[in-house]
Amino acid sequence: MITEIVTFEIAEGLGRAEVLALYEKTMPAWRANPDLIRKTYLYDPEGRRGGGVYLWKDIEAARRAHDAAWCDRAAAMYGSRPQFAYYETPFVIENG
Repeated sequence: MITEIVTFEIAEGLGRAEVLALYEKTMPAWRANPDLIRKTYLYDPEGRRGGGVYLWKDIEAARRAHDAAWCDRAAAMYGSRPQFAYYETPFVIENG
């Protein structure tokens, strides 16, 4: 498994309600992706940053999902191009 952390700067003028509404619009597509195990949405109002933490079956799935076209859409929605970090994920613990 691979954990992918995606972050981006949120444009001035986009408040919490608008950002969360944009996140909600993306949920059906992520739910339909068979290679995605889990996604956690991130929002930092003070730092004006957003993003997501994704758990994928493999790195190829992550890169397919976040291709150039996706980066273009994200930049148009949130106001900046995303940055990516990848981590091998040997274990996952779920409490709860």
